[in-house]
Amino acid sequence: MKGKFLRSLLFIFVLSNTTFAQEETTVVKTKDTISVEIDPLAPSKAAFFSAILPGLGQAYNKKYWKIPIVYGALSISMYNYLDQSKKYNGFREEYKKRIDGTSLLENDTFYGDFSDDSLLRAQRFHQRNRDMSLLFTSIIYILNIVEANVDAHLMEFNVNDNLSFKPDLRMNDYNTNANVGLLLKYNF
Repeated sequence: MKGKFLRSLLFIFVLSNTTFAQEETTVVKTKDTISVEIDPLAPSKAAFFSAILPGLGQAYNKKYWKIPIVYGALSISMYNYLDQSKKYNGFREEYKKRIDGTSLLENDTFYGDFSDDSLLRAQRFHQRNRDMSLLFTSIIYILNIVEANVDAHLMEFNVNDNLSFKPDLRMNDYNTNANVGLLLKYNF
């Protein structure tokens, strides 16, 4: 299980690794007096940084408020993984002791109330929860990388007053009642 996890982590790292052998170009968009520099490699850098250390891509994008969310989600899922693994191993060890005949049923305050069948069911339950927690941890890690990449892409978009969405109130020409609507205005 540990080998599969390390191989998958290495696979994700290799996929997220990018080469920086290309020449960096800077695109400058100018309209009126606004000039914006766009770094085309910024999304890949953000994803790379997040793959190395979760939250580093968010710091690269200057979205510092997202870092506690990333670490909170990762720590909750890792805590759940460790807790379920501990419970799984406890039930497994007690079942092994019962098969060997070395279990002390009368002196055990926790496992003494369980039958052999309930120990097996508890083992399967905690094993399934442990595996799901590992899956959630992997998904959160991948979402961290994707979020940093998408956020860096979205910072390149032009958002100004030329593209606006605002309510509009117009008078009806026939009965002078007010009509409410939404106006979507494009200026080129």
